[in-house]
Amino acid sequence: MYIKLDILEEMNVVRHIREVANVTQSELARLANTSQPTIAAYETGAKMPSLRTLNRLAASVGLNVDFDVVPALTREDRRSIYLHRRIAEHLKADPGNTLTTARTNLALMRSLHPEAGDLFEQWEQILSQPVMSIVDAMTDTGPEYRELRQVTPFAGVLDAEQRASVYREFRREDARR
Repeated sequence: MYIKLDILEEMNVVRHIREVANVTQSELARLANTSQPTIAAYETGAKMPSLRTLNRLAASVGLNVDFDVVPALTREDRRSIYLHRRIAEHLKADPGNTLTTARTNLALMRSLHPEAGDLFEQWEQILSQPVMSIVDAMTDTGPEYRELRQVTPFAGVLDAEQRASVYREFRREDARR
């Protein structure tokens, strides 16, 4: 299995590896030939694993860790990801209605903007995947997903009040950066 992490966004990489592998700290420690307190220290931030250690931990549970060097996220990119994380909560809680909205929007967008057909085709493929794969795509920080979010089919999942609340929360968090 392959996982891609944005080390700056996913600050707890060891916990993420463990959760993707669906193992306990003790199981990961045993498989990686280390101790459970070491795994706990990585997860709490008391210790910082090297890239070599991250790769070893991931490999012990059949995963690969991939790091990309990409342009920094703009404020607009960060806000879009923040919004899509909230939409992802709706998707996980009510996949049927959320995906119906997205597919309806996608069909309308496709008919109104045929010049963006390649982006709509990508969304079509994403929406046919399992919910957690859709969530991963919606919140991916990679350059290709930044462009894809510009034509998101998830308009209308959040009502105006919810969207305004998300933007206020984002402003507060972004100001603390």
